[in-house]
Amino acid sequence: MADTPQADEVRSLGAELDYIRRLTVDLRNVLKQQLDLLKEQGFRLPPGTTTTLNDIAQRLEDTIARLASLEHERDQYRALADTAALVNSSLDLTQVLNEVMDTIIQLTGAERGYLMLRDEETGEMEARIARNVDRTTIENSADFQVSRSIVKRAAEGGDAILTTNAQEDTRFQNAESIISYSLRSILCVPLKVKGVVTGVIYTDNKIQAGLFNEATRDLLLAFANQAAVAIENARLFARVKASLDAITEMKALQDNIFNSIASGVITADEHDNITLVNPRALAILDRLSEAEAMSLHTILPPLDSRFDSMLDAALSSDQQFTGVEFESELPDRGKINLSMNFSPLKDAHQNTQGVAIVLDDLTEVRRREAQIAGVRRYLPSEVVDGVKDAASLKLGGTRQIISILFADIRGFSTFSEHLDPEKLVEIINTYMTLASNAIHAQQGVIDKFMGDAVMALYNTPLRPQADHALRAVRTAAAMMTDIHAFHETVGPADRLQFGVGVHTGEAVVGNVGSPSRLDYTAMGDSVNLAKRLQEVARPSQVLLSEQTYSLVRDYVAVNELEPIQVKGRTQYTKVYELLGLV
Repeated sequence: MADTPQADEVRSLGAELDYIRRLTVDLRNVLKQQLDLLKEQGFRLPPGTTTTLNDIAQRLEDTIARLASLEHERDQYRALADTAALVNSSLDLTQVLNEVMDTIIQLTGAERGYLMLRDEETGEMEARIARNVDRTTIENSADFQVSRSIVKRAAEGGDAILTTNAQEDTRFQNAESIISYSLRSILCVPLKVKGVVTGVIYTDNKIQAGLFNEATRDLLLAFANQAAVAIENARLFARVKASLDAITEMKALQDNIFNSIASGVITADEHDNITLVNPRALAILDRLSEAEAMSLHTILPPLDSRFDSMLDAALSSDQQFTGVEFESELPDRGKINLSMNFSPLKDAHQNTQGVAIVLDDLTEVRRREAQIAGVRRYLPSEVVDGVKDAASLKLGGTRQIISILFADIRGFSTFSEHLDPEKLVEIINTYMTLASNAIHAQQGVIDKFMGDAVMALYNTPLRPQADHALRAVRTAAAMMTDIHAFHETVGPADRLQFGVGVHTGEAVVGNVGSPSRLDYTAMGDSVNLAKRLQEVARPSQVLLSEQTYSLVRDYVAVNELEPIQVKGRTQYTKVYELLGLV
């Protein structure tokens, strides 16, 4: 601590007084020594001269002692003020507590000092720091021995407790901790913030009695008032910092989640100014990072009127919209397809503060769907849907029981001789459409169109069906019904008839062809037999093999025909003509 002019003046005054005291004592001693000689020479001192000199010397000595005491007290308050300023200059709780305890030891001359704070959740006093006279922290719990009675009284009553000799103090004669710990000088003062006790400062000395007095108590109380505010500020700062750290951590987590979302996310305030935008949204919209300074209508490409309507509804009526698709164009990407979700953004009081838009880029999805839709017109849908990867396109097939349907337009060659190609294609497409609708209604797989004929499969590996034979028969019956209804809408010249054959048996179903050109089809004797039945069927006639009939006999009405010998077979085949469904 630096000296001040006032301190130098006080010290100079003390030295001057001490010098006068010594002169007075010397004069008294000289007079005593010369007293007899003066008497012989006829000199007599006034009565009480030596006594007066003794009194002056004593008074000077008392004044010097008082001056020293005042100087010490002044130094203590100066140390108190300096330390209080130092304590209040920090918001680190640990540093503040250490500074407080070091000051307590220095000001009181105590052997030990303890600082306890009230736990904000339990309300109990908990020791936060304990220091020895050498300013080292007391870490051994065995050394941490305080008078619980005094601590409790100071904490509950809110008053300072001072005892110069606790062993003889009647207030604590029943306090076991004072007796067992041999405590003598004890000074305990409360820490108060706005009249509420938040902790206590406890100091003691096991050896020296009378160490503390009222002046020490008042000094420590003055310091406690400053320390309590500093400690509370530090605790408040620690809480705020913990909350800020938690918020920062949460914000970092939120940003990480926000940036990792596969969909684009844009948030905007009530005036359409963008507040947040994640990298995915920037990539979808082909924008740079400065998009956060834009408005919604600036960052987004031109959209139809539905966008503004849904944006207004989300802001004003708290409505949500999901999966709304928009088509637009970007300069570098061309045509794009966007799917958007609209949701209002609310604060803690459920007041709408803006809107959140989640957008997904469907451009490639819609482009692939358009391509696949074109492929479906040439290949069975099941084949297209069944292609998961390149491995599924390899050559090969699966052997299993299937039902096969062949349908062929009778007399088409003669019919086509008198029609131009455009008209011919129009008519054949009409009949093939009727056949396709009947096949798809029973979830059959169209294997192929062969000029004026169609081949359909049931119970393929791509679409297993337990009732495949019945589905094939129902398809044939529907084809006849639909064609009959169609004939009522066209003239006799455009009325054509189908001959249909249905057989159930084992075949190999799969990819046939070459690595560069594949065809999904069925092969085997069962396929050949179904085709032969179709070839011998008359117009508007549906022929069923014995194997198919045995599986559907409870659902159909038939006319058993004479066994026939089909092309490519030496043995006769039982055949049934379908009359209708029952």
